[in-house]
Amino acid sequence: MTTRFSRRLSLRLVAGVAVTLSSLLMSGCADANTHVRVPETRKPLAPPVNADNQRFADWLTEFRLEAMKAGIRPQTFDRALAGVGPDEDVVAADQNQPEFVKPVWEYLKGALSDKRVQRGQAALAENKALLDRLEKAYGVDRHVIVSIWGLESNFGDFMGTQSVVRSLATLGFEGRRPDYGRTQLVAALKIIQAGDVQPEEMLGSWAGAMGQTQFIPTTYLAHAMDFDGDGRRDIWHSTADTLASTAHYLEVSGWETGGHWGYEVTMPAGFDYALADMSLTKSVGEWSKLGLKRADGRPFAATDAQAGSSLFLPAGYKGPAFLVLKDFKTILAYNNSTSYALAVSLLADRFRGGGEIRGAWPLDERPLSRSEREELQTLLTAKGYDHGKADGIIGYNTRKAIRSYQASIGLPPDGYPTSSLLDRMRAK
Repeated sequence: MTTRFSRRLSLRLVAGVAVTLSSLLMSGCADANTHVRVPETRKPLAPPVNADNQRFADWLTEFRLEAMKAGIRPQTFDRALAGVGPDEDVVAADQNQPEFVKPVWEYLKGALSDKRVQRGQAALAENKALLDRLEKAYGVDRHVIVSIWGLESNFGDFMGTQSVVRSLATLGFEGRRPDYGRTQLVAALKIIQAGDVQPEEMLGSWAGAMGQTQFIPTTYLAHAMDFDGDGRRDIWHSTADTLASTAHYLEVSGWETGGHWGYEVTMPAGFDYALADMSLTKSVGEWSKLGLKRADGRPFAATDAQAGSSLFLPAGYKGPAFLVLKDFKTILAYNNSTSYALAVSLLADRFRGGGEIRGAWPLDERPLSRSEREELQTLLTAKGYDHGKADGIIGYNTRKAIRSYQASIGLPPDGYPTSSLLDRMRAK
């Protein structure tokens, strides 16, 4: 937490004063080129109590002009930002990366709970007519649509409780990515101005994701749909709009109608694990010639023989393996997390009575913490395996460096960072 937010009580008591001052100074503006004037009949407001609020008031005045240039009407801005001040909890969430993450098998255990599966199956039955129309309109598998709905908000039960406007104003003012905050706040104001939702009802996460399937405002503007025909795109209250918006987003992201997300597979002895890279694509037929087989013993679908696919090892060579196709990668466009895409895919299969994983998870391993990932990167560089900056992010270059190191010590080069690998690097 930055020291400028240490005075929590005073910030919250006077934040509204700062915003009100900005609104009064700008209320005479009809567009971005109008001169700013203070009406002579108004008594001047008392200045902000401290420098923190003055900084926010100055930022808000500047941003108000930016918003009006983007087409936001003054009354929309004043209505949405009335009484809004920075949210120090948002600043804390933005500036503090989590040190620890769940192992993928623990994440999947929660995502694929029996209760969620049962609720999803009930939702499929209750919304059959709607889902029939959605499949016809967008070509997206209903089970995947409902799976995303279940994972994003537990079928609309948990959409987030934070003001999206306040969160985005905070990120634009004080966040690590101020351009993101400003861009998303303008988009949020456009949604409010269109009459789709009132500011006080625009609730979501600290980062601005909102509604039953957690769209950020720019995604909403591009892909939200009014499927119930009431003149509003409402992903907070309308099931039809929510699921149609999700289906439309997947459709334009490249969803392949009638396709399949992928298969759990097994590899032959001596398999080259360097091929287990999501950036490498081969046809299912080519993978089959390399010895990959479906874990359930059935043959690959003939229609998938020429389909492009990648080998995905969510827990390294010791865990289950998956051959993922185009629709899996389309889900990544919705949320760029392979664990999330796997959860969506398996949950959709669970709704149909499948989705069981046959391979065993390496329960003796654990994901590295953020500081341990940075340490591993530092050790890789020290051993001559350059990957760039030691930032704790395991991207393509770091996985490539890990593979080179694993190969040098006789381990399968899967590029997966583990606690046992870090221990070996420390020992040497």
